[in-house]
Amino acid sequence: MNTWRLLSTAPARGAWNMAVDEAILQAVGSGDSLPTLRLYAWEPACLSLGYAQPLTDVDLPRLQKHGWEVVRRPTGGRAVLHTDELTYAVIAPLNEPRVAGTVLESYHRLAQALVQALDLLSMQVEVNENAAAVPQKNPNPVCFEVPSTYEITIGGKKLVGSAQARRKEGVLQHGSLPLRGDLRRILQVLTFPDEESRSRAADRLLSRATTVEAALGREVSWDEAARAIITAFGSVLNLVLQPGELTQAEKIRTEELVRIKYEHPTGPENNWR
Repeated sequence: MNTWRLLSTAPARGAWNMAVDEAILQAVGSGDSLPTLRLYAWEPACLSLGYAQPLTDVDLPRLQKHGWEVVRRPTGGRAVLHTDELTYAVIAPLNEPRVAGTVLESYHRLAQALVQALDLLSMQVEVNENAAAVPQKNPNPVCFEVPSTYEITIGGKKLVGSAQARRKEGVLQHGSLPLRGDLRRILQVLTFPDEESRSRAADRLLSRATTVEAALGREVSWDEAARAIITAFGSVLNLVLQPGELTQAEKIRTEELVRIKYEHPTGPENNWR
């Protein structure tokens, strides 16, 4: 049984959230911090893009009209609108057995903990064993429309979206669990050739993705979902999760990363690798 740090941070801006995760990754990689499970939320609502996703996928005037922010994640994948959700981050060195091996091997281990967490919420979910192919002639900008291998579905609809980055410092895996709300909101701030295309995309999204509330038929609070994840990660991954705080060095590095990187989602692509 290993000890990891547990961080539950207050809702924050997207740039700060992403900077925190990278600061922790650097501290974990240098041995200055324990492997970390971080649970958090976003305020205001924020559209996050995978590190290689083009900013042209975003309709910036529409985004500004809604009062939402945009940030680029250090992980891959496609666009996610972070609101009414619980976000988790697993951050650990490469030699930590729970994230060792290939991306898919580590995805599979972490998925088992997520499945147990959702079972504690009385949700009968499944792990998607085979990645769905997205036609290259029509790449999809929305993360939640297409499940990837070892992502979690319920009733054939995607419930948890995850993405992972593996660097010399270690592994960072992000995941988003939508608790409630209208998943189609994301389409209001993405680029479409016309409103008919936007409407068709909204219909597709609702047929392929869901929220905890829609699937379960009742509202689940952030705190309830967090308790389930903490319990499941501890039992399934054989961890002692020790509540902690950011170190002073992590706080300083976070502010640096906000300033030089995460407040600039249009910055050079090399910044994001």
